[in-house]
Amino acid sequence: MSYKPIVAVVGRPNVGKSTFVNRIVGSRQSIVDDQPGVTRDRIYFDVEWQNKEFTLIDTGGIIPGDEDEIMLNIFTQAKVACDEADKIIFLVDGKNGINPIDYDIANVLRRSKKPVYLAVNKIDSPERFDMVSDFYALAIGDPHPISALHGSGGVGDLLEAITEDFEVQESTEKNDIIRLAIVGKPNAGKSSIVNALLGEERVIVSDISGTTRDTIDSKVKYEGEEYILVDTAGIRKKAKVDWGVEKFAVDRAIRAIKDCDIAVLVIDAIEGLTDQDKKISQTIVEAGKGLIVAVNKWDLVEDKDKADPTAKYTQKLMQEAPFLDFAPKIFISAKTKQRLVNIYKRANEVYEQCQKRVSTSILNKVLLEAMAMNPPTSKKGKKLRVYYATQVRTAPPTFILFVNDEDLVQDSYKRYLENKMREAFGFFGTPIRISFRQRNEKGN
Repeated sequence: MSYKPIVAVVGRPNVGKSTFVNRIVGSRQSIVDDQPGVTRDRIYFDVEWQNKEFTLIDTGGIIPGDEDEIMLNIFTQAKVACDEADKIIFLVDGKNGINPIDYDIANVLRRSKKPVYLAVNKIDSPERFDMVSDFYALAIGDPHPISALHGSGGVGDLLEAITEDFEVQESTEKNDIIRLAIVGKPNAGKSSIVNALLGEERVIVSDISGTTRDTIDSKVKYEGEEYILVDTAGIRKKAKVDWGVEKFAVDRAIRAIKDCDIAVLVIDAIEGLTDQDKKISQTIVEAGKGLIVAVNKWDLVEDKDKADPTAKYTQKLMQEAPFLDFAPKIFISAKTKQRLVNIYKRANEVYEQCQKRVSTSILNKVLLEAMAMNPPTSKKGKKLRVYYATQVRTAPPTFILFVNDEDLVQDSYKRYLENKMREAFGFFGTPIRISFRQRNEKGN
C-alpha cells in the first residue's frame, strides 16, 4: 500500500475549521458549534480528491501562549498535527479580518518548515473579496479565498493546489473488514460485550451511566475473519443530555453509526425495548446501515426455563416495533458470554444482504407479479403505473421505480412493494430504499 499524505487544518478558534473539514469530507462528521474550543482532539479523516487520497486532520482552535488548560491542550494537539502533516492548511476568518492571534500562528507555522496554504474563509459575497489581499500581511503565501459553508469554487482551487504532487490512485483495494458499531442507550452493556468479545479490558466498564465518552475502535479476528468493533457512548434522549463532553460523545456515537457497516443495537433484556431504543434503531435505518438487535443480559430473564422464551420475546418485540421485522434478533449475555459469537455469524449474513444486487429482469418480474396480485388503488381518476425498476446501488440496496405519476404513490403501497421485495430477495438485516421517479409514457 502506497504512502498516504497527511494534511492538517489549523487556525484560531471559530474560523470555521470543522465546517471546512466537513465540506471536504462530504458529510457533517466534525462537531460544529459556535463555542470556541469545541474540537479538542485531533480527528482524522480519509479523503479522496480527483482520485488522489490523503488523510485530513481536524484540530482544535489554537491560541499560542494561552495559559488556560484546555487551550494549552488544544495548542499541543494542533502542534502534534503539524508535526505529523506533510502539508498545512492555515484557515483564517475573511469576514472579521486579520486577528493578532493570526500573526502568532503564522510565526509558529513558518518555523514548522512545512508547506503552508493560507485559506481565507467566509468569503461568501463579492464585497468580501476586497479583504482577501489584507492577509498578505501574514507573509505566509498567497491567500486562497473560500467559503466553507457554501462551498465556493475556491475550495476546489485550494485542493487542486494542495494535491498537485499527490499520487493518483489508479485502483483501490476493497476493504472486506466488517465494521461493527455496538450502540444503545447507557448501561445496556455495550462495553461489557466488547470486552467479552476481545477477551480483555479494553474499555472502561462501570455501573455509572456514561462511562464511555468517545468511540473506541478495536480490531478482532474470529474464525479467520477480521472485524472492527466500535464501542460507543450510550445515546440518551436529547432532553437529558448536558451540553459539553456528553453531548459530543453522543454526537460521535451517532457518527459511528453512519461510519459503520453494521450496527448492533444492544437492549436490556430485563428493561425491554424502550422508546429510546426505537429512536436509535430509526437512526440506524435512516443511515442505511445493517442492523442486528442484541438482547443482552439474557441470563437474567426469569422465564428462561420455558420451552422457547426467545420466541416469546421476539413476538413481543414484533408487536412493539414492527418496523424492526427485517432485523435479526440474538439473545446474549456479556457476563456469561452466552451466544456472543452469534454477533459475528449474524454480521457476516447481514453484510452479504447489504451488498446484494438483484438482476433487473428478475426485479421487474417480481414487481409485475406483486402489482397484478394487488393492484394499486386509483387516485383522482388515475391509477399508478410502474414502467420500469432498477437497482442503483448497494449498502443499502436502493431501487428506482419509474412511474407515470409520483403523486399516485401511497405510503401503504410502497410498504407493500417493499414487503414483496423482501419476500422474494431476502434483504434480511438491511434497510432497503425505494424511490419513485416520474416518466411520461413516451419515456421522457
